[in-house]
Amino acid sequence: MADITRRFGWRHLRGAPTAHIRYHRKGRLTHDGPGISFWFRALSAALSEVPVDDRELAMTFHARTADFQDVAVQATVTYRISDPAVAAARLDFSIDPDTGAWRGTPLEQLGTLLTETAQQHALDVLARTPLSEALVDGVSAVRERVAEGLAAEPRLPATGIEIVAVRVVALRPEPEVERALRTPARELIQQEADRATYERRAVAVERERAIAENELASQIELARREEQLVEQRGTNERRKAEERAAADAVRAEAEAARTVRLAKAEAESARTVGEAKAAAQAAWLRVHSDVDVAVLRALTGTRLAENLPRVDSVTISPDVLTGLLAKLGDGERA
Repeated sequence: MADITRRFGWRHLRGAPTAHIRYHRKGRLTHDGPGISFWFRALSAALSEVPVDDRELAMTFHARTADFQDVAVQATVTYRISDPAVAAARLDFSIDPDTGAWRGTPLEQLGTLLTETAQQHALDVLARTPLSEALVDGVSAVRERVAEGLAAEPRLPATGIEIVAVRVVALRPEPEVERALRTPARELIQQEADRATYERRAVAVERERAIAENELASQIELARREEQLVEQRGTNERRKAEERAAADAVRAEAEAARTVRLAKAEAESARTVGEAKAAAQAAWLRVHSDVDVAVLRALTGTRLAENLPRVDSVTISPDVLTGLLAKLGDGERA
């Protein structure tokens, strides 16, 4: 919108660089160009403001595919007014000299023209395309067809319009159809997810089995080694027992041999002593065989006296003394 100010019955217009101003005074074009400013009188001025910047026109419309399915098309058309004079002549871009606002709705008219033209070409290509193909390749096909159709539309150059770009944002079926189409893909994705889950579980089970087998193998190996250890210990103990038995046998044999030797020595000694005693006794008997009996008795008494215990005192009772005296008297008489 143009910037218009009032000063003492005059008006001053200041345009923007992206707005093309056309000023007619008394039917003659006085000012024509973007970003200009000038003074004018409102009663004799005819002003037009034509935007020359690139503008985005978003559009949404419905179409039907070859298999009678409704789809919604979202597109954006970028355009510019390349010939402001032609556009001002074909569309009402006049502005109020007091406010600078457009008297009509030129951009809405231009948007309607572009939307209907783009929709016509989009409907034409979608009407010959099944829904499945439209969802796969429909965006590019609609974009190309709309761009070609707008470029070939004769009304646009005649109105001073230049198409800069065409973009198709989305092409979507009805919600029910979209849900139905999503179901197989979702089921496939769910199947893949389930398969991945099962594979992960299978891998986990396999790893657990491998771990269990390793643990079992370790336990078996430990048991085998423990068995070997027990067997080796038994062998060692048996060997120790055998060695102790052999040592005990050697010691027993040595003790027996020593005992035998001692017994033989003692027997030999006893035999020698016996023989010596026997020889001495025989010699003693031979010596005493020729001795008188009285002498033998005396020797016997002497030997007996030597072997009797020591007597410090002897108590003789009267009866014993009487008997002894009587025996002595009888002996003297005899």
